[in-house]
Amino acid sequence: MPQATYHFPRGFLWGTATAAHQVEGNNTNNQWWQWEQAGHTNGTSGLAADWWGGRWREDFDRAAETGQNAHRFSVEWSRIQPTPDRWDEEALEKYRTMLRGLRERNITAMVTLHHFSDPLWLAEKGAHSTGSGQGWENPEVVALFEKFVRKTVDALKEYVTLWCTINEPNIYALSGYANGTFPPGATDLKRAVNVIANMLRAHAVAYRTIHQIQPEARVGYALHFRPMVPKVGWSPLDRLMRNLRYDGVNMAFPSGISTGVMKSPVGNVSIPEAKGTQDYLGVNYYSVDTVSFHLGKPKELFTHSDFPTDSDFSANKFIANIPEGLYDSLKWAVRTYPDLPIIVTENGVEDAEDKMRPRYIAQHIHQLWRAVNFNWPIKGYFHWSLVDNFEWERGWTQRFGLWGLDLETQKRIRRPSVDLYAEICKENGLSSEMVQKYCPEVFEKIFPS
Repeated sequence: MPQATYHFPRGFLWGTATAAHQVEGNNTNNQWWQWEQAGHTNGTSGLAADWWGGRWREDFDRAAETGQNAHRFSVEWSRIQPTPDRWDEEALEKYRTMLRGLRERNITAMVTLHHFSDPLWLAEKGAHSTGSGQGWENPEVVALFEKFVRKTVDALKEYVTLWCTINEPNIYALSGYANGTFPPGATDLKRAVNVIANMLRAHAVAYRTIHQIQPEARVGYALHFRPMVPKVGWSPLDRLMRNLRYDGVNMAFPSGISTGVMKSPVGNVSIPEAKGTQDYLGVNYYSVDTVSFHLGKPKELFTHSDFPTDSDFSANKFIANIPEGLYDSLKWAVRTYPDLPIIVTENGVEDAEDKMRPRYIAQHIHQLWRAVNFNWPIKGYFHWSLVDNFEWERGWTQRFGLWGLDLETQKRIRRPSVDLYAEICKENGLSSEMVQKYCPEVFEKIFPS
């Protein structure tokens, strides 16, 4: 049996990622809470993981004790700016305390400024003086976001230099405005494209604002990247649908930042101020899609997305374990931005029983090492997630945490993946002994004899 260790460069970031609404609890002043109360989600967030009540301390302790040297979390706009004309200094101090907590534990902070949740006043009223839509549909949101970013970064800059402006703008826009699973539940592709264009404008102004306040900052965003293949390779319709879907899901933000022109399935949008506004690219990767032409899906432009039928599926079949897709995503990122550092800002799987997660982690870390071994500038990996959290419209039906969460008692449950990831973080690498111990079923795939 081969014995070896795949090591990573010195200073590599090993962490986990979380988001405010998913872990803080009682975030009652945003559009997601309202969406939950209206019955659009599988359960409600409630107390979540009770970070706002202070339980972030014990979770940060767990992260530090298990060798993590980085953590990505988001701040909640609706807490920091509860009404258009009021800033909550206590909320900002709470975030400063959390960031001090990370520093005391020698954990590098990455702060996301927008992760899916909006203040109710923004979602409901927008800046409605123009009469041009609510929330992110209204062009005035760009200036409002800039004010929020300026206030927040100025308050937190002592503890953070690594900023993520917006998490998965493609998913926010498509889920909220094209397929209707996120608030406000719209199904209009043109509205979705308008939202993502405004998010790109907001990202660009946030990028410049952060650098104005903190010249040494590293600023980027997190792209949900979905490698896609046609279901039937020889079918021209499947290939066409794959290309349409690929461009619609993956390419809007990257094209806007590369060229200043945002590509979309319903036309291009000129946003010249966005060109070059990133210091790194964050890649969120979970799985690969197979795409086919489907007459029964007119709202999805006659495309249907699925996984290969023989996939290694998670319990709910929400994710297929296709680790090579991470390598392909990083290859795309490096080819698109050859001079930019790349950070894997999310990667994980829902698995309450923790049967699949060990092999998912090991196989994806192996593919990450393959990419690093080509001397590609990959600087870190954030596993989703540290502890079970509220998974948006899917609620508590999916458990992504290394640590489980008992919702009744708030007790954390140590899953075997905690120890596997701890060994990876402490070793700064993946060894044959780890794979043999935690997921021997994939040993031959990772360490072939």
